[in-house]
Amino acid sequence: MANYGFAIDLKKCIGCHACTIACKAEHQIPVGVNRCWVKTVEKGTFPDTQRFFFPVLCNQCVDAPCVRICPTNALFKRRDEIVDLNSDSCIGCRACMEACPYDQIFIDPNTRTAEKCNFCANRVENKLQPACVSVCPTECRIFGDLDDPSSEVSRIVQREAFMVRKPEKGTGPKVFYLGAEDSVIRPEAATRPLYFKEGEVHLRPLGAPMPDPESPGDPRVDYDVPHVKPWGVDMVLYLLFKAIGTGAMLVAALLWHMGFGGPLVTLAAPILSILFVTLTAVVLIIDLERPERFFYILTRSNFRSWMVWGAYFLTAHGALSAAWLAAGWFGAPVALDWLVVPTVVVAI
Repeated sequence: MANYGFAIDLKKCIGCHACTIACKAEHQIPVGVNRCWVKTVEKGTFPDTQRFFFPVLCNQCVDAPCVRICPTNALFKRRDEIVDLNSDSCIGCRACMEACPYDQIFIDPNTRTAEKCNFCANRVENKLQPACVSVCPTECRIFGDLDDPSSEVSRIVQREAFMVRKPEKGTGPKVFYLGAEDSVIRPEAATRPLYFKEGEVHLRPLGAPMPDPESPGDPRVDYDVPHVKPWGVDMVLYLLFKAIGTGAMLVAALLWHMGFGGPLVTLAAPILSILFVTLTAVVLIIDLERPERFFYILTRSNFRSWMVWGAYFLTAHGALSAAWLAAGWFGAPVALDWLVVPTVVVAI
């Protein structure tokens, strides 16, 4: 099978954004989100200034973090190595957005599921070039099979000096940039304003360098696509409630093993645990973009994802807490003795 990739010659890119428009038209992408776009960086002071254009799209990583983290197998690798997405399986947990080091995944406001560039797999299947390639007026984008030594993209990657985005992440990006300016390809190398000249409001990302009035010629991002933080207060509540719920049973099990009984250990602890484990599940489900699909994490499980294991352990913990409560209510100390080890293991 093929192994598709991109080579982009930045010396030819004129920043016309035709690729962005073609992509939106091909895939009916709503306003406000993008599968691909063109980042712009400027540096220098008048009259000695420079402007660089940097087309951005999914890197179709060899070791794709988004595929590993997706709990429902909505993100998957095709036989031709294209990372694609089945929106019918997506629950909108935004784990893929958090996992992707390149900010290439977004939530479609219409479907409320994740979306990303898939190298126009629908066109590739019909022996057509991706929409962004076919519309590029300067032919700066070269697409093809990296495993085919006769393909243009394969020859370019073999012979030309290229750069990839964030190589330190070890994901194996398959979008190769020719003639890349360091300040363009390294996100921390250029300062970022609070808003862009094009008028799009943009809050400066955490840790991004601020413009220095004393150095007006430093590289600065003139245009980029802003990205929201996938997780926030919801994750804080999840960790807090889960810690209280599992911690209550962990302490109760250890106390029982050391010979301490009483209603606090046999009744109060499992009730508290069930309450907070339930709250944990409620927080997680409400936070989903598609909460009605929450059970997909158990029925379409991707066992490479820690989220799936978390869901199963949370379910098991709830069941053990209920069993502990029943044993304490009916006064069955032998049953409590048997429940100590699995309760401690699952709680940890």
